[in-house]
Amino acid sequence: MDQLSAHLDRGWDLVQKGDSASAKSCAERALAVDDRNPEAHHLLGYVAQLDGEFEEALEHFRHAIELDESYFEAMVHAAEILIHPMGAFDDAIRMCDDALDYAESDDEVADCILLKVDALLGKGEMNEARRAMVMLPDGPFSSASTTFLVGRAFYETGDLDKAAELIERAASEDPQHADAQYYLGLVRDDRGDLRGASEAFLRARALDLSLPPVAWAPEPEAFAETVRAVFAKLDVLLARYVRELEVFIVDMPGAEVVVDGLDPRALLLLDRPRAEEGGPERGRLFVYQRNVERAAGGVDAIEEHLQKALEREITAVFLDQSAGGEGPKKHSLN
Repeated sequence: MDQLSAHLDRGWDLVQKGDSASAKSCAERALAVDDRNPEAHHLLGYVAQLDGEFEEALEHFRHAIELDESYFEAMVHAAEILIHPMGAFDDAIRMCDDALDYAESDDEVADCILLKVDALLGKGEMNEARRAMVMLPDGPFSSASTTFLVGRAFYETGDLDKAAELIERAASEDPQHADAQYYLGLVRDDRGDLRGASEAFLRARALDLSLPPVAWAPEPEAFAETVRAVFAKLDVLLARYVRELEVFIVDMPGAEVVVDGLDPRALLLLDRPRAEEGGPERGRLFVYQRNVERAAGGVDAIEEHLQKALEREITAVFLDQSAGGEGPKKHSLN
């Protein structure tokens, strides 16, 4: 094995072990051997993506594509970033169309189509997303992950029957796949299987908790400071409802509230004060840091996601209910 290949192989091995700093060093050593090596730029981009440095990651992916216009994996990873967290949906669609020219297997074609569907849904173009779904290969696919992603796309585009079949299969083939378990809960809930939904949600929660925090996760005090900043920026009409709240920041919802119906990936839970005996004397807000980080995708987007979630929660709990609404929808065994 030559020196360049040794650095790259070692770098990818370290990435799989979660050692992004050492993987980055390997990629930099590979570039020192050959500064026009597309795989070294791809590896640097992948490491930067894991570390939440999305602008840097995209720059490396694009450089890799410039050096090798057929670099399929770099195109796919660039499209992922363009969709989330950047929200550059048109650029992502163009990248997916370019990648399709180089896709060889059914799984690779599916990767491109699924990312394109995500981008179209991000633009609010449901009909276009459904038309894109027609281009998907029939399968079967080589991995439970691809099977799940196809099922998820059917779920997001409104075909519950196709979604249920594929998501059930993916969850069965890979019981450790947290996203498959979570969407299995959504499918079962939509079909009225509330106990089965709660079981799947509890498995998803346990799997989510078993994973380490993302590399870019802020320290607890920094996250708490962001929460305080969101409160300070609330519209005055909304702020009056939560001025006296007790705020608790934890990783994720507890198992007991998931069984009671709360989405295990909820960002917030606002528990308003109740007059009846046993209710809280003051309102309480639970902020679920790991879930906020998942939704945000990067540290720069945390405050925006928190603000939108808090505004939705205040509206659902206080304003909608005062107008006769039902408040926030929750799953329930009751």
